[in-house]
Amino acid sequence: MKMKKFLSAIFVLIVALIIPSLIWAESKGPQASVELLLSEIRQINLGETEKHSQLALSMLNVSEISKKALGKYWAKRSNSEREKFQILLGEMFVRVAFPSSAKFFAELALVYGKTNKKNQKVVVPLTVVHKKEGEVGIDFHMIQAAGKWQVVDVVLDGASMRNNLRSKFYKTIKKKGFDKLILIMEKKLKTKKN
Repeated sequence: MKMKKFLSAIFVLIVALIIPSLIWAESKGPQASVELLLSEIRQINLGETEKHSQLALSMLNVSEISKKALGKYWAKRSNSEREKFQILLGEMFVRVAFPSSAKFFAELALVYGKTNKKNQKVVVPLTVVHKKEGEVGIDFHMIQAAGKWQVVDVVLDGASMRNNLRSKFYKTIKKKGFDKLILIMEKKLKTKKN
């Protein structure tokens, strides 16, 4: 009983910390959502890693990213396989992509361009100047789902995150099968947790 109360208290605390930020981002539009996402990612290495990672993850539409990243293999998977894949992909963002992005964005000046609307998607362009990489263009492709703006793709100097993932997933599935892809993802996450 004490454990249930403790878990309920933790859940309420997390919701209390996350909801105001999400409401702020929703009311300000897609660029504000990207600003909040990058702010959370930048703070990952500074402490309270789990809180910042989970807030950043909530700003990605992992369901849509998963569907597009698996492409033609999505329809061939059962609901439980899709769900497992989405969970693992979300964990990959939290344990691998976000910490790497936190280092990349650590002290960069961010210059936002004019937000463009393309059909149901919005593109928020960003330019950063990196000491080693020089000027880097980043486009955040977003959709509005359940009243909030979420990222569905990030295009870094013309290279799509989603397409890069799809290419890697297709290669593994074609050579070794979907189950092996899941095992590889689980193994990578296990090494990151240790």
